[in-house]
Amino acid sequence: MIVTLVIACEVGFWLLLAGGLALRYLARMPRAGAALLLCEPVLELVLLIATVIDLENGAEPDWKHGLAAVYIGFSVGLGRHTIRWADAQVAYRFFGGPPPPRTPAGGTARAVHEWKTAGRWSLAAVVALALLQGAIWYVGPDGGVGPLRAWQYKMLVVIGVNLVIAVSYTLFPKRIEEARARGPLR
Repeated sequence: MIVTLVIACEVGFWLLLAGGLALRYLARMPRAGAALLLCEPVLELVLLIATVIDLENGAEPDWKHGLAAVYIGFSVGLGRHTIRWADAQVAYRFFGGPPPPRTPAGGTARAVHEWKTAGRWSLAAVVALALLQGAIWYVGPDGGVGPLRAWQYKMLVVIGVNLVIAVSYTLFPKRIEEARARGPLR
């Protein structure tokens, strides 16, 4: 049931996004579109409640409960950015809006971009870590929390990878910029 609910939340996110953008641009009702987009956190709340109820009813914690926590974390950390990205793309491609900002090719601007990206992914992972830890405390040490711990380790890897990427763009900005100037890597 939890996996189905995670999938339904993901589909619901994209449907709410499409509906919000349609109201904003096609129906020329930007407030109604924004109101529809503000309903998106309700999906995560429903998923959180369903996961807690499932654990409360004696379900053994497994990868599905971890997936729910990770999904909620990533929605918190990346959802707003995804909505802004989609809004800019739709405005530009279909309604004559300004072109969305491009990812900087290198230098300090690219390093700043990568640190912002690492911050969003790290926020997502930290929220997931907190939810997973809450589930571990809720279930207790005798409840077979191994799958939840496994998800926590994966979230630490997500944070680590994003920090390594951001640091690499900070320490080697000219090399990256020069590589981009030479053309695509082969």
